[in-house]
Amino acid sequence: MSKADEKDLLRSSYFYELPEELIAQRPVEPRDHSRLLIYDQANDKITHAQFKDLSDFLPANSSLVVNNSRVFPCRLMAQKETGAKAELFFLSLIPIGHSGDHPIYSCLIKSSSKKKEGDIFNIAGEEGVVKATLVGKGEDGTFKLSLTSPLQKLLESSGKVPIPPYIRKGDSDERDLKDYQTVYAGNKEEEVGSVAAPTAGLHFTERVFEKLSQKGISKNEVTLHVGLGTFRPVKAESIRDHQMHEENYWVAADHWKSILKADYRIAVGTTSLRVLESLWPEREAYKGGEMKSTSIFLHPGVEVNSIDALITNFHLPESTLLMLVSALIGREKTLELYREAVKERYRFFSYGDAMLILRAPGKEV
Repeated sequence: MSKADEKDLLRSSYFYELPEELIAQRPVEPRDHSRLLIYDQANDKITHAQFKDLSDFLPANSSLVVNNSRVFPCRLMAQKETGAKAELFFLSLIPIGHSGDHPIYSCLIKSSSKKKEGDIFNIAGEEGVVKATLVGKGEDGTFKLSLTSPLQKLLESSGKVPIPPYIRKGDSDERDLKDYQTVYAGNKEEEVGSVAAPTAGLHFTERVFEKLSQKGISKNEVTLHVGLGTFRPVKAESIRDHQMHEENYWVAADHWKSILKADYRIAVGTTSLRVLESLWPEREAYKGGEMKSTSIFLHPGVEVNSIDALITNFHLPESTLLMLVSALIGREKTLELYREAVKERYRFFSYGDAMLILRAPGKEV
């Protein structure tokens, strides 16, 4: 275990002041012109740059690890047979069961009226109205809906991108279909399944990858489908009492072999890091391709051994993602960097700017 005092383990210790106007509502255009705060831990030095110049700050012949999961348009507007409007937020494209011939899916339901088993929601689809029947509730506040049509086809015709609620109150539009997706998101069936984008990857463009390639910096992919827990705040004051959400992930055999061989690894985003840290204790035994799940919670007091650097966005106060960054460089230093970002008017959260943390070898936090 690395060092952590009692204050590091309190949720309230991860609060910081953020002016509302610094919450980015749209990404910059082009996306690689976002700003980049570089923190060099060995020299305790901060540098301000643009993301398009990322290659200038990474060692030659190193390896980026990116999460290629594709966000699916999982929000559907519906109307109860009583007339009340509702929003259905589907959590996975994979059915959790069947009711006769009808697949059952896990979802969240936002509605002003009460929800009870037997409720029917009407969804306007390309080929007419699709009926969704509430057939049960999960212990975690989710609901089970039986559909009269396959979900994926319905979402392709009528679904909305699930942007976070602090962006235009979560009301996405056509532009978000492109903006809220990385340029390297996979198209294979098994690569589609996130309900939130791995946002550190949103800054990359083909131009950035070309400059990285010229320096011998490779790109390796992992797949982790970002799930419901992304939207769930830490409620317990002691973060040791927080139950982390579980997410499915896997790594192709050739990519895993390349990741292990790398002398210098850079995780692109917190999801990529969670995959690497989950696999690291069994890194030699894992051969790639096998689907696994993780509920790993990285925070001060938990050692991070798999990476040399992290590219990440600026995260919400008191969030597990802010705690994850603090596991790398310490809570006080993380909050110091956030105060610097506020002072320099960086843009925050999903569509905001980025930070590159270059870790000092062997330094405890």
